[in-house]
Amino acid sequence: MKNKANFGATATEASRERPTLKTIAFMTGLGITTVSRALKDAPDIGAETKERVRMVASQLGYQPNRAGVRLRTGKTNVIALVLSIDEEIMGFSSQLVFGISEVLTGTPYHIVVTPHSHSKDPMLPVRYILETGSADGVIISRIEPDDPRVRLLSERNMPFATHGRTDSGLVHPFHDFDNEAFAHQAVQKLVARGRKRIALLQPPSKLTYYTHTRIGFQTGLHDYGAEEVPLRVTIDTPLEEIRNAVETMMRSSNAPNGIVCLAGSAAIAVNAGIEAAGKRLGQDVDMASKESAPILNWIRPEIITAYEDVRHAGREMAKAVIARIDGVEPELLQSISQPVWARPGN
Repeated sequence: MKNKANFGATATEASRERPTLKTIAFMTGLGITTVSRALKDAPDIGAETKERVRMVASQLGYQPNRAGVRLRTGKTNVIALVLSIDEEIMGFSSQLVFGISEVLTGTPYHIVVTPHSHSKDPMLPVRYILETGSADGVIISRIEPDDPRVRLLSERNMPFATHGRTDSGLVHPFHDFDNEAFAHQAVQKLVARGRKRIALLQPPSKLTYYTHTRIGFQTGLHDYGAEEVPLRVTIDTPLEEIRNAVETMMRSSNAPNGIVCLAGSAAIAVNAGIEAAGKRLGQDVDMASKESAPILNWIRPEIITAYEDVRHAGREMAKAVIARIDGVEPELLQSISQPVWARPGN
């Protein structure tokens, strides 16, 4: 009875403990070394044994001890996403995280989000990751033409991918949205509705995609015979200030009859400014906007929308970082997605 009681206590305690290689070995009747090698997909372990070990590991909820893995291999199995907290509006950051997580599922890697504000020094989170060795790869956004983070990560041989391109001559993995094509097509769609005086709510000038946007916009104005009405705020301007600036613009004698907007959240503020000025979308003015979540047409069906698939961007960057860790050349890990307009007739 005493032995049974002890066995019962031991079993209960074991069930509460985190499963280990020893647990899997006991459940499968295999040696700990065999279990370890099966989980690492070693070529000398048979397929049937690997399948049995993986099935038991999955049922037990086994996760490798990351501290132990780091001690043995020098790897953290962490991909760090350095993400601006200012990008949370309209689900941008959540979609990015979802996309990255989809790729990391089934791999040894885990995502760790390192938040920061774009109003602070963008080098701080990157330096921290490099100094602490807390990740095997890094994903960064809000890219500048000669981005110091890209230079530092390249110099330190840290695998990374960027959401956006640089213009500094450094070859690195990236995924980008074709903002030049978006701006050019947006002008075309507005002119097709008879709008020839067009304002642009653009990105901050320090970011690379500002240049891409301006090139597409200016080319569109030239190609379709339209003119620009200046708007002195950007998509980074607080939403209330965007609303007020648009209201003032729409009340002026120089009011545009078309607006191109580079962000879904900013488009909501633009619409509010238009309405505050006593004007109406689809009648007095039309707007073409990019969005990362299909929400704008719920608010105003009149808005001409183009979809930027941020979840796809997350998947592409995660695949690029893992491939870079595995030694794939960076020039093979670059991709650009095209705008998808909500309605072909727009």
